[in-house]
Amino acid sequence: MTTTYHTVGIGAGPANLSLAAMYDVLAPHEIALFEANDRPGWHDGMLHSGVRMQTGWVKDLVSLYDPTHPLSFLNYLVTTGRVYALLGAGFDTIPRIEYHQYLSWAAGQLPNITYGTPVDRVDFDGVLVSRSGGEVVARSQHLVIGTGTVPYRPDFLGALDPRAVVVADHLHQRLAAVPDEPDLPWIVIGSGQTSAECVAALLGRGFRDIRWIGRRSWFAPLEDSPSANDLYRPAYQQAFLNLSREVRERLVSGQILTSDGISPGTLRGVYQHNYEERLRTGRFPVTIMPSRTVTGARQLGAEVELECLTAGSGTEHHRAAYVVVAAGRRQAPLPFDDELSALVDFDERGDLVIEPDYSIRWKHADDHKIFVLNRGRYVQGLVDSNLSILPVRSAMVLNAIAGRAVCAVRDDFLSTQWA
Repeated sequence: MTTTYHTVGIGAGPANLSLAAMYDVLAPHEIALFEANDRPGWHDGMLHSGVRMQTGWVKDLVSLYDPTHPLSFLNYLVTTGRVYALLGAGFDTIPRIEYHQYLSWAAGQLPNITYGTPVDRVDFDGVLVSRSGGEVVARSQHLVIGTGTVPYRPDFLGALDPRAVVVADHLHQRLAAVPDEPDLPWIVIGSGQTSAECVAALLGRGFRDIRWIGRRSWFAPLEDSPSANDLYRPAYQQAFLNLSREVRERLVSGQILTSDGISPGTLRGVYQHNYEERLRTGRFPVTIMPSRTVTGARQLGAEVELECLTAGSGTEHHRAAYVVVAAGRRQAPLPFDDELSALVDFDERGDLVIEPDYSIRWKHADDHKIFVLNRGRYVQGLVDSNLSILPVRSAMVLNAIAGRAVCAVRDDFLSTQWA
């Protein structure tokens, strides 16, 4: 018999784990999560040695709402016996593998998480029906879609030998099968943190013929100043919601490096490694190539050749044995069936109409809310796809489901006055 829940969450990543952790304030044990992967995890293929988080550890699943919650990161450190070791190690930000293990620990203490069950279809028959492979796995009054994003892979790479193309999310596993040949040529495509981590991982394996190609005019660092961090506070989120779509789009474009820039430590590590190897061997292992857009690719025997358009409108060609793609991410497809999609409102751009509380506008929204997480950058701002205030987002969702303020969010000490 299929179980009916108050709320079903599709995906068991940080966003839905935060919501499930806080759901007790509304209806204990009445939320179920369904995850496509067969075990807890978070970007498993990007757990390279030395990689750090870009957010502080206090920005965990629950602490910004309730620091006494048993699933706080601090409680994780204490109950696993590692708090003194972590403090003594003096990390500025925690290792990504630590955050990965924290999420696994938290998931292990939450009820009603089912792994290896991708929800690929949702329909409506008076309640929301979630299906996996044609089988009904749950029925619910409300639905939260937290499936995250998928790596963007340009179409022109489809003509290449799949063994030569490595999506950044899989580099960690793929490196295990690559021969230890230091002069094996690599190309990394991308301008952000993921591409920088891939370059660092290749350097860590001893490769010394790496070309790092990016569209930006320089490999820009993360903007992490106090003023930048004001953009990731509830007070700014509320101010942002009151602006027109046109203004929000302009602001997001201008603020992008507060979210998508490269951690200065990662960038510094690449440059320092490059410098030391130049002293030691007489050549730089990484050729840094900004202001280039990859426009085409072809397979030439055992090598790949990429065509690049430069900022000066010139054309270049670069060859390598392997190409690592770290060129951004795209939204995962929505699992709505045709009949449910017909009940959903879309704007003139074809985008979902997303309300300030993360719910979408659809015919039965008064009684059956559907929330979408990490799909409203131009509604909520850059914070929508960021880990900084997960508990605040969860509180907004819970308040919307309850129809009243069951979770209070306070942000009182603010010296910035937003226009």
